Amino acid sequence: MQTWLRKHKEELTGYLFIMPNMVGLIALTLLPIAFSVILSFTEWSFLGGMKALKWTGLDNYLNLWHDEWFVKSLRNNAIYVAVTVPLILVIALPTALILNRGVYLKSIIRMMVFMPYVSSIVAVSVVWGMLYRPSDGIINSFLKGIGISDPPGWISSSTWALPAVILIGAWGLIGYTMVLYLAGLQGIPNDLYEASEVDGANAWKQFWHITLPMLRPTTFFIVVTLMITTFQVFGTIFMLTQGGPAGSTSMLAYYIYITAFNYYKFGYASAMAWVVFIILLLITLIQWRRQRQWTNE
Repeated sequence: MQTWLRKHKEELTGYLFIMPNMVGLIALTLLPIAFSVILSFTEWSFLGGMKALKWTGLDNYLNLWHDEWFVKSLRNNAIYVAVTVPLILVIALPTALILNRGVYLKSIIRMMVFMPYVSSIVAVSVVWGMLYRPSDGIINSFLKGIGISDPPGWISSSTWALPAVILIGAWGLIGYTMVLYLAGLQGIPNDLYEASEVDGANAWKQFWHITLPMLRPTTFFIVVTLMITTFQVFGTIFMLTQGGPAGSTSMLAYYIYITAFNYYKFGYASAMAWVVFIILLLITLIQWRRQRQWTNE
């Protein structure tokens, strides 16, 4: 036994070092995931204890598609992702290109653009809530000042609430995307641009034939992470609209939250969470399948 211990001393030491992380991973991640899978096939409220656990099979998953609020939340989420991600890309890439060429106070501008990403979502939501006030908010006061007598109600309007939330989401992620694009731009060899200048290529041709192709791996990573992030939007909805008005800003993450913690339908909420996971997994797999073609064209 002692001989075996001496022989495997280094291996055992390594296992001891990783044991706390493994215990945390199992207790705080793997077991809750497994329990969530089981819950998704049951009807259960923790108020009744484990005795209240009732097996329902696929009923939770089947009922989702007849749930008006789930379908509405799914549609809102799809619109949110479809608008927010392209909007972020369209703003972040030109910003990164400008900063990469060297501008006055570049570091300060970069910090200002990145600041929303690292700011507290609670503080950000409070500030935007003040900006969006229908009667005395800064945005509507400005609109009235330029002659618009009946400005939008923003988050108090079922028509404008979703665009208002989309604007907040895009604003918060532009800095993150810009930093990733800056890293990608700095990895492009200057020799390529110098050679193209010798061949008579202008700035537009350099951008189209050098910059964009070289940024494809970065763009692919950004699109995947942004889609996952925006699909799980929660904080802004919770702080500003609570899914209203009339469900116009209800998102899947928020609907899962209120289903579990307001109505105590943990089984139904777990089923919704796994549907969201499957949707995100399918989106990611489709994008990964296209990665080779996209990044190597």
